[in-house]
Amino acid sequence: MELEKVDILALGAHPDDIELSCSGTLIKVVEQGKKVGLLDLTQGELGTRGSGPLRLEEAERARAIIGAAFRVNLGMKDGFFQDDEINQRKIVEVIRACKPDIVLVNAIRDRHPDHAKGSQLQHRACFLSGLRKIESTYNGKAQEAWRPRLVLSYIQDYFLEPQIVVDITGYWEKKMESVMAYSSQFFNPNNDEPESSISSKAFLDGLKGKAQIVGRYANYEYGEGYLCDRPIGVSDVMSLF
Repeated sequence: MELEKVDILALGAHPDDIELSCSGTLIKVVEQGKKVGLLDLTQGELGTRGSGPLRLEEAERARAIIGAAFRVNLGMKDGFFQDDEINQRKIVEVIRACKPDIVLVNAIRDRHPDHAKGSQLQHRACFLSGLRKIESTYNGKAQEAWRPRLVLSYIQDYFLEPQIVVDITGYWEKKMESVMAYSSQFFNPNNDEPESSISSKAFLDGLKGKAQIVGRYANYEYGEGYLCDRPIGVSDVMSLF
């Protein structure tokens, strides 16, 4: 697959991490004319419900709803992938291929250990991608170094107090449409597979409640929160409200 340059690249350890955590932001910027790409580390094959191949089908449906230019799955082992050179290089190759200005990554701390582990791997790959002495190729072509201008960690199951809140008021319904593209994973009274921590109606109600709580920090009806490991500069103080 040839990857075009994007404004934002969103990464997730599993298909549906992106949709649950930052799809409102992505849908909003796509509607503003920006380009977005999606990158999943695993197929989420160890999930209680569904299967790896089914999750890939659902992920493609979600991509279309978000309006992302592409979605790549690196096929790492769900639950067992490591922050090592092999996996760092896989991510570096995608970053250099699509040259994002902003990268959104997994939560730095969360209930699922793959999320924090994935965040560390993703952060490290973003840095390594900017080192010109690291050689890489994509589709047989040599790549140049590229470092994103900004890396933000989104918030997942654990509540982490956000440093940045994006207003997604007006985009909530479409965000939830992207989430519900994963019909194997979320509330469905006709699904007879075992219950999981995310398959109840209460989970979806909680997702909405968290978006309202995060939004309230910045006087928005709905918000998505992010953390950054460095201060964010602004050229005009008046742009802060």
